Order: sequence, then C-alpha cells, then structure tokens
Amino acid sequence: MIKLVLTGLWVCAVTLASVYFSVQTATAPAISPDDAKKAQQELVKGESINVPVIANGQVTGYFLTRISFMMEKGKASALQIPLPELTTDELFSLLVGNKTIDIGHAQNFDVAAFRSDLKKRMNERLGGNYVAEVLVEQLDYLSKEETHGGESIGKRTVKPVKIVQDAAKSKVPAE
Repeated sequence: MIKLVLTGLWVCAVTLASVYFSVQTATAPAISPDDAKKAQQELVKGESINVPVIANGQVTGYFLTRISFMMEKGKASALQIPLPELTTDELFSLLVGNKTIDIGHAQNFDVAAFRSDLKKRMNERLGGNYVAEVLVEQLDYLSKEETHGGESIGKRTVKPVKIVQDAAKSKVPAE
C-alpha cells in the first residue's frame, strides 16, 4: 500500500514539473526579426573626416564629418578596401561633387536621404550588401573665414554650422 501511495506522489510530481516547464517555455518572449537582425550586426566606428568645399577654384569652407556603420559581424574585417578611405572618397563625391548640402539652407537638409544615398553608394562600391545602416555622428560646416580669421584667430572661438546634431545617438542600439 505504501508503494502505491509513493508511486502516485511520484507521478503527480513529474506531471506538475512537466506542466510548469511547458508553460514557462510557451510564455517566453518571442524574439522579433528586427532584434535578431540587430544582434547579428556590429557597430563600425568611423573616423573624423574633413572635406573641403571648393567653389570657383578656391576652398570656401570645410565639412567636418564622422560617419559610422552598422554591418554584419565579421564583414568589416573581411573587406579588401579599407573602410575609412572608402568612406572619405564617397563623402567627397556626395558633399563636393553632388552639392548635396546647400549651406545657406542647412535646415532643409534631408538626413534620411543622405543616409540612404551613402548606404547605397557604399554597398555598390563594396560589391554586396555590407552596410546595413549609416549612422551620422557629426556633420558640421566651417567657412574659410572662420578657420582663417587673420591675426585674432587665437582669441576668437570658432562655431561651426551644425547640420546634423545627435543623429547617431538615437539610432545606436542599446547593448
């Protein structure tokens, strides 16, 4: 009789444990496809790049930029072309060659279009889908007069025109 009672308690304990673990597994939060995709990406920090603005055969100012990229893990190290040099070349083409930014109307600058255009051009140059997202950390403009102000340059504080402010901080995923 004691064996029958112990066997019944053992069956009850096993049943309760299996129900508990099946409910825990069924109610576990599902990982969204976006989160799974972001987990497979890494942040590739960009370098500060100065791009001169040339008009009428003279330098009229400088763009101060820092662009970072979200790429699939391991793809950045597998690149044959160094990423900073390629980024510099593409920024020269976009900012100087295409005149993407009108300095007189910097508030009308479309950051999303700039990001998508840079992403498209970088992926075309790299020959694949390497860049998942472009993060604009800094994009400022300094005129030539502000940088070469004459004898009082040591006393004057240079204030660049902020074209993009804190755009990357809101886009970088929390780790």
